[in-house]
Amino acid sequence: MFHHKHPYDPFIPENATKLIVGTLPPPRFTTRELKEGDVDFCYGSRDGLLWMVIDRVFGLDLKFENTDEAVKERKEFLAKKGIGICDTVESCRREKIDASDLGMLKVELRDLISILRDHEKIDTLLFTGGNSKNGPEFFFRKLLKEYDLKFKVISNDVPRVHQFLLDGRSINTVSLTAPSGSANRAIGSMALYKKLKKQNPEFNTIDFRVLQYRQFLEN
Repeated sequence: MFHHKHPYDPFIPENATKLIVGTLPPPRFTTRELKEGDVDFCYGSRDGLLWMVIDRVFGLDLKFENTDEAVKERKEFLAKKGIGICDTVESCRREKIDASDLGMLKVELRDLISILRDHEKIDTLLFTGGNSKNGPEFFFRKLLKEYDLKFKVISNDVPRVHQFLLDGRSINTVSLTAPSGSANRAIGSMALYKKLKKQNPEFNTIDFRVLQYRQFLEN
């Protein structure tokens, strides 16, 4: 059985107020078999859309290549904007070597609560996915139960917003539409997407993510 271990430590600048939270990079990042166009950093898969969306939101003109410069660009951006990245999963086992969340077995979680206590400026968690099984919000809910912390609904509209109290400190969570191709079908069924697509036939699922992510990344 394949031991899928997270290849990156959390990247959390001292000034971070927001934390991007996912699960695990594809297994090739653990085995160090990166493809052309991958970036050796969090969310660096050439098949992922997070950095493409961030690039468009902020007009960064990032490099999408396996170079030190591409990694440096991303770290400098995160430090400048006060955004950290810390996924929920430290490791898991897989019978099939792929990037499926549902395929994760014997999952070991990172202690995000302790991490949040060490970074007191963070007030927002940005989940790169919703509460589907083995998604980032799903695992975070399990962690909250372990600490006997309660989730409060702030908004049930997509992207859903929740809030919890940690040592008297209010922290919001936002469940963004996943930055993966597998989420495109779900986007296509959303009423807002259909409305925007009707207004502009060239509007696509990446445009939709840019609109959604912008309101939570910029503020």
